[in-house]
Amino acid sequence: MADSSPLPSMRGTVTQDVFLTSPDSRAESGDDPDFGIRVRNAVAWRWGTQVLAQIITWTSTFAVVRLLEPSDYGLFAMTHVMLNALAFLNGYSFATSLIQADHIDQRRTGQVFALLLIMNTCLAIAQFLLAPVAADYYGQPQVEAMLKVQAVIFLTTPFIALPSALLSRQIQFKNQGLVNLLCAAVGAGTALALAWLGYGVWALVYAPIAMFTVKALGLTISARLLVWPVFDFRGAGDIISFGGALTLCQLFWIVQSQSDILIAGRAFDVHDLGLYAEALFVTLIITARFLPPINEVAFPAYAELHKKGKPLAAPFLRTARTVILVTAPLYVGLALTADAAILTLFGPKWTEMAPIAAGLALAMPFFALQIVCSPATNAIGRPRIYVASSIAGAVLFPCAFLWGISAGPMGLVHAWWVAAPGLLVTTLVLTLPAINVRFGDLVAQLIPAMVGCAVMAATVSGAKFLTAGLFAPVELLCLAAIGGATYAGTLWLVWPTVIRETWAMLRQRSAVPDSDTSRTGAIS
Repeated sequence: MADSSPLPSMRGTVTQDVFLTSPDSRAESGDDPDFGIRVRNAVAWRWGTQVLAQIITWTSTFAVVRLLEPSDYGLFAMTHVMLNALAFLNGYSFATSLIQADHIDQRRTGQVFALLLIMNTCLAIAQFLLAPVAADYYGQPQVEAMLKVQAVIFLTTPFIALPSALLSRQIQFKNQGLVNLLCAAVGAGTALALAWLGYGVWALVYAPIAMFTVKALGLTISARLLVWPVFDFRGAGDIISFGGALTLCQLFWIVQSQSDILIAGRAFDVHDLGLYAEALFVTLIITARFLPPINEVAFPAYAELHKKGKPLAAPFLRTARTVILVTAPLYVGLALTADAAILTLFGPKWTEMAPIAAGLALAMPFFALQIVCSPATNAIGRPRIYVASSIAGAVLFPCAFLWGISAGPMGLVHAWWVAAPGLLVTTLVLTLPAINVRFGDLVAQLIPAMVGCAVMAATVSGAKFLTAGLFAPVELLCLAAIGGATYAGTLWLVWPTVIRETWAMLRQRSAVPDSDTSRTGAIS
């Protein structure tokens, strides 16, 4: 089930917000002494249930991938391009405007509901009609039938986006997390059962349909959505303005995130395309699976702080530090152990994917840090910054992919090496001044992770000479243990405060940093 979600969340905008766990979180939250507690509980529920959901999903994924062929994933990736190309108009951005708004009522909620219904009905019809065009473009007749069936997904979107926004506005993520857990079980069961029964690529088509249907029902019930659509849009200018800006960003994001498959779809055969698409899925697991739940908490939390006139610099720095502390060692570790990891998890027929996954993993820490930025600038009411960085990504990535396509899948990997750091630099130049963060302060937050990863990489590279020839799962287990111990040990010896603060965050109790640390984000 190579990324069962056909919506942009496959490479979606991500951030992590564990910033309201330091002692002066209460001061930052203004008059609400329970704000930090609410955010921590939201993070715990949303992220915790996401972890459980991913355990279920991965168990199914690694079973399904052994039953299907790389060509099945290549076909599925082709349909994702059109799904994502249309999904930028699905109206999620208009629902998001309810989170940022100071006040909402039944009329405004009904107007958003009406927008969602209109846009997604049109999208379902458009995809059904455009399916033959996509099939002709790729030269794969089966793509037409797949896209026509997948059009049903758009009809579930209004009943997901609106209740999700209403729950998020109140920073209530317990029910959302439980619904997502149920969706994961339904999707995993559907994919595994259909793959086992010999349905081939259709297992990947029907699983997300089942997931989105269950999610729509679950969220609608959880939010007690009792609102009728209001098709009179007078007075909805602010909703359309804010949502329109984010929709424009989504358009550029689609260009950035889907251009590789669009370009490679005609240059590669379905086997090579499947290898690249699944390698990308593996490397995006962290950013596209674990960080989005915390992003869903971050945006309303940032917005509430901004409404109370509180600065975002310190929380942003803590967010950036935590994201890199978590993602960087995982990606460096994957790059070092890709051969053993792919053989262990996917089986012998996927071994060609190992160097692709290893190369992509090296670009992902830049990618993870870049996507931390947009929730902060959107929360302060400056979506134009997000628009500008999205335009940069929509230019950088397609140009890089066009440059690298002649070298095959590894050429696309090299394109990631150029485009991801380039987009990060562009985004930081636009974002840091807006939230009053100095570049030097940000670098100071990243040093522990960088040093820890460097020591870990040297140690694991040396250990590979000793583990060569071992059974792949045993080699993977040994290298992972050595790398994890080295990374954690380095941080504990040199930056013990970082370890204590992070552990306190995970346990949902306040860390005890120096006062300077809590106010400036500097590492003691």
